[in-house]
Amino acid sequence: MIYFSLVTNSAADVWIDQKARRAGYASAEAFATGHGLKPYRLSQLYRAATKELAPDLAAVTVLPLELRGALAAEGFALESIEPVTIQRSSDEQTSKGLFRLHDGNEVEAVLMEHWGDRTTVCISSQAGCAYACAFCSTGQAGYTRNLSAVEIFDQARFFARELKTRGKKITNIVFMGQGEPFANYDEVMNAVRLLNDPLGFGLGHRHITISTVGLIPQIERFADEGIQVNLAISLHAPTDEQRSSFMPVNRRFPVADLMKACASYAAKTKRKIFFEYVMLEGVNDDEPSARALARLMRGHLYHVNLIPYNATPDAPLRGTSDERIRAFARILDEAGVPTTVRTPMGRDIAAACGQLRAQTQPRAKAS
Repeated sequence: MIYFSLVTNSAADVWIDQKARRAGYASAEAFATGHGLKPYRLSQLYRAATKELAPDLAAVTVLPLELRGALAAEGFALESIEPVTIQRSSDEQTSKGLFRLHDGNEVEAVLMEHWGDRTTVCISSQAGCAYACAFCSTGQAGYTRNLSAVEIFDQARFFARELKTRGKKITNIVFMGQGEPFANYDEVMNAVRLLNDPLGFGLGHRHITISTVGLIPQIERFADEGIQVNLAISLHAPTDEQRSSFMPVNRRFPVADLMKACASYAAKTKRKIFFEYVMLEGVNDDEPSARALARLMRGHLYHVNLIPYNATPDAPLRGTSDERIRAFARILDEAGVPTTVRTPMGRDIAAACGQLRAQTQPRAKAS
């Protein structure tokens, strides 16, 4: 039982504990005891960072000046990530941030500003990725480590602060950046609690989406969470032969088993599942593939997102033409499958789907 649990806020517990440990304390309780902090002071600190989006400790004027100085002196910080570079697309709708973590690892996150007031932030859950999908730049570099909940959350916090200067807010969060979210399940769920907490960041569950390559045990676990966070499956092919050729995870969790888990999830939660399908020329974009995909989707709360392929430096793959994508979509539509063709954003700054890779991640060696 950590000290901050006295205020019965599990999200705040996580935030205080992880920030305290980063500052060198053994626990949140040790941190609170060391500074003689009562729960209301911890609540003020948490609220300032997560709800008010204070830039730093100096701005948390509700805390005594002496306390702010003491916290800063020992390395307690509201941010757990350091922006290295921020790139803006030529159409000014997309911003990509490169962020350095305390150990020197780097991750990327993306802000997309759609027409109207809708804004989406795509955040990373790992430095690198172990799943080696051939079309994804992150996967070509391999896995380094999991991110903590606050390292994940602080990517959203950074862009929320930027939007606040323009009178805007984040309306959607997608766990579709670097890494496989369900391979870092506990910290991703803690990050969801931080994002959703009405006493803090306050983003509704239905505005959060978690994408997975199809880790069946975690899909089953997620079905029991009792939350309305959206689930997206990176399917990308309707058959084992196709999927295994560029997604090694399929050899462990083949299509039939994955679809069985998805059907169970949909039946248990009564929630729609989104299926991501990157369009690869000559690989998964022909008429038989479309009809096989339609058969997998039929009769369920499923929605297909067709994704134009975004070139990466390491993959010898090419994207399907717009005409072929439209023909593929028509087959799904005629079969009664809800389908959307995703509009790529941020291609000119390598911020589009599948392109994220921090500058320090190595390039795959040519075989």
